[in-house]
Formats: sequence, structure tokens, C-alpha cells
Amino acid sequence: MQTHRLNPLDASWLLVESRDTPMHIAGLMPFSLPEDAGPGFLQELMADLRTPRGVVAPWNYCLQRPGLRHPMPCWAEGEVDLEYHVRHSALPGPGGERELGQLVARLHSQPLDLGRPPWEFHLIEGLAGRRFAIYVKMHHSLIDGISGVRLLMRSMAENAADSLGLPPFWAPDAVRRPQRRAKAAAVAPSFDALLGTLREGIGAQARSVPKVAGAFAAMARAAVGGAEAMTLPFEAPRSSLNGRVRGQRRVATLQVPIPRLRAIAQGAGCTLNDVVLSVCGGALRRFLVEDGTLPGRPLTAGVPVSVRPADDEGTGNAITFIVASMATDVDGARERLAAVVASTKLAKAHAQTLPRDAMTPYTMLLMAPSMVSMLTPLGGRVRPMFNVTVSNVPGPDVPLYFRGARLEAIYPISLISHGMALNITCESYAGTLNFAFVGCRDAIPHLQKLAVHAGDELDALEAAVMGVPAEGAGKRAAPSAASRATPGAARKPAAAKRPAAAKRAVAADSPAEATRSPRKRRTA
Repeated sequence: MQTHRLNPLDASWLLVESRDTPMHIAGLMPFSLPEDAGPGFLQELMADLRTPRGVVAPWNYCLQRPGLRHPMPCWAEGEVDLEYHVRHSALPGPGGERELGQLVARLHSQPLDLGRPPWEFHLIEGLAGRRFAIYVKMHHSLIDGISGVRLLMRSMAENAADSLGLPPFWAPDAVRRPQRRAKAAAVAPSFDALLGTLREGIGAQARSVPKVAGAFAAMARAAVGGAEAMTLPFEAPRSSLNGRVRGQRRVATLQVPIPRLRAIAQGAGCTLNDVVLSVCGGALRRFLVEDGTLPGRPLTAGVPVSVRPADDEGTGNAITFIVASMATDVDGARERLAAVVASTKLAKAHAQTLPRDAMTPYTMLLMAPSMVSMLTPLGGRVRPMFNVTVSNVPGPDVPLYFRGARLEAIYPISLISHGMALNITCESYAGTLNFAFVGCRDAIPHLQKLAVHAGDELDALEAAVMGVPAEGAGKRAAPSAASRATPGAARKPAAAKRPAAAKRAVAADSPAEATRSPRKRRTA
């Protein structure tokens, strides 16, 4: 039996897994049915998906727990029961965003069975407006968000005709996937292999010690550096977002056009990610002011970033994360953006001082206190490393089709943990940026308002930077169905409209209408 060793980061997701903190990530993908689809389209699709055709890695990986012979967990290739992993659900009437969101929140609350390959595929029919949805859930130890997107896209094509004959993403696909050099299977991690791996890594880690020590020394100097100092880990204030969590989840989503975000970024002389972070900070400020729990100091965000070290002339990406201020203590939208930009510039400049070989040990040491708190009862009871995680995952930049059905959006639904009751993840797709807000059902009882506030904050920031009137900005984001909110929970739209107005995602929306609307917000 072939085995594949888990690296320490992947294994850490298994260590912190619990009933209240399941460590899986997911994607929600709504589709428009093909124009010629008959009443039996989805039933026939389901039967085809369950047809045995083989399952390739990593979808056939089963977890092998540590034992006397294998001190570290590893993946072992095994059989896959497609009738278990590939599931079919139908929404009750009227099949709106509310019903879809309730189902998705319930599915995302359930831990995966780690005795089987840790993934599930859900085909969801009954969505109004000749639509259906796919929800795919996978354990974070099996795959990360960027790799997951890449693998899911294997079963899709850039036009409807080419997508008709493509097998599902878990099946062998020698036609579409370029042949790659075969990789030797990893040896099961025996004690000898483990010692060998440690010996190989000690040299590189030792060489990186001075740079890593210097980076942490710079943080120490920043701690007493005054107003211009960068935002530090554990500088986050205590907030209602950072307590203990329970197993049930809420989900809210928002979709906006990327050109609109880029126009704001160009007008303000910053990056698109700065705009996203500022919008999220403004939404959280509004949310916590309404709740009466806004801390006096600004909330901070942990933001994964791609940075190029100063001594790196290669073309690959170097990934770490920064801690940045969300400027929730600032009232004005433009002033908040300026504070966010100043914070991220300092954080990125600090990260870029590290060479590539020091990036991994630096990141692991930085995250170590958070991992310890998640493994112990300290999580949610001590000051958090940062208040919220805000991630941006690159996705396909052209429209895609699955079996002739057009993909409308990709919402990346991430995970939360003790001390981190809210996660905000964005994914780009075909000129849009799709936000997914995931929170603990008990800690954040009105999560749908956060999506509404994010849309309002985007309007306010655009007005401040571009001079576009915020009043009459169009219809607001509909409340999250996952939160069981009534439609009246969202603020009623103003009567006036402007060209960048949002369009409420309702059953009557057609693909043509969505194309005409420069911005489209959706909740699930």
C-alpha cells in the first residue's frame, strides 16, 4: 500500500480537529442550467457522477493514524465509495437563497468522517430560476484552498460544448491534464525516515536562524516604536469575535465586480487587497457599533500574502502572512483606507526582509502560539493573535461551464476555531470577487448583516475616493439565508439608481440581467 507523508503544517490541522472546530474548507458554486436541459437533467447527472470510473489522488487518500511503526500520520491510498461521497439534495420551496443558505450552513457544520477519504460532493437541486448548486467539502489537511480550486476546475471548460464530456474532478483525466513526471511515493514515516528528514532540514533551518531572529527583533523594536510602528501579533483587542465557538455555523456571501475594486484602488493609489481589507474593516465597525461591542482599539487581521524576498530573483511565489490593522477605530471610509494602507505597507516591508529559506520557519514560529492555544483550553480565553482572518484566493478569470451549465460564482467557505469566530475569504472568478463570511452561529447571531454592511461600506468608499454619490447606490445585499433572517432584515434600497448599482440576486434574475448589471451581490 502506497503511503504519503503529511508535512507538519498539514498534520497540525488534524491535531486541532474537534466536534466544535472541524478543520474542513468548502466551495459553494451556483450554476445556471443549460437552455436545453430537460426535467431529468440533474438526475441523469447524478447517476453519471456515481458511475465507477476510478478515483485519483488525493481524493482516494485515507488517513493512517500514528502507530508504533509510523509515529506520524500519513495518507494511504484506498477504495472510495462514491455513493457515500457523492450526495444529492433538494431544496424545499420556494428554493431561494434562504433555503440554499440554510442547507449549506447545516452541511458546513458537520465534521467529515476521517475514517474515509475526507471529502464530500453535494449536488443541490431545486434552486429557483432554473439553477442548481454544488457544495464541495474537503479537509484542510488533505488540500489547501488554492490547490482545491485548481483541482475542482479540472471538470470544467471555458465553453459549454467542451464541458459536456468531461469526467468529474476525482476521476482519471489523461486527456485534459498534461502528463507530468511521476513522483516517487513517499516512504511511510518510520522513526528512521523521520530522523533522516530531520537531519536534512536541520542545516537549512540553522542557516535561517539569524534572519528569523532578526525579524522577531524588529517586531520587538516595533513594540516600542510609537505611532508609526507596524501592527504586531497579539496586539489585537479583545472582542465578541474572539471567544469560544460551538459546532454550528452561519454563512453569508457577497459578489462585486473586480473592475470596481480596481478603480477604487487606482484612485487611492493602493492595492486591491488594501481596498478589500478596508471594506471588511468598515463592515465590522458598522456591525459592532450596532451590537454595542466595538473595541476602542482597531481590530487586526491575519492576511496571507505572497511576497518576494529581497534576495530572491526567482519567479515562484513566497507565501507568508502579515498582521494588519483593519482601522475599525476610524469613522471615515477614506481615512480608514489610508490607515489600512499604512499598516499593510509596514507589514509587507517587514516580511520582504526575509530570504526564502527563512520564510517557512518564520511563519511557523509566528503561528506557534495560536496553534498551542487551539490545542489547549486557552483558545478563546486569552488575547487572540489577531481578530479576523481575511484571505484572497485567486480563481479562474474566465467564465466556466460544467456539463453545459454556466458557473455563476465560487464562494470559498473556510473554517473557524476557538478564539477566531469569524473568517472572511474571497475568491476571484470571471471578473468578480466573491466574498464568503463564515461564523459561529452562537457567537455571531446576525452574520447576514455583515454582508449587507460590506456592500454599504464599498458604496461609501467609492463615494469618498471616486466622488460617486453614496446615496441611491442601488439595492443592498440580501440577508444571508444561512442565518435564517427575514428579507426585511436588509435595509430597503433608495429609490435612485446609479450605473454601479447592485442587483439583488433573486430567482427572476437571468444571465442577461446579470451581465448588464455592473455589480451583483448575492447571499447564500
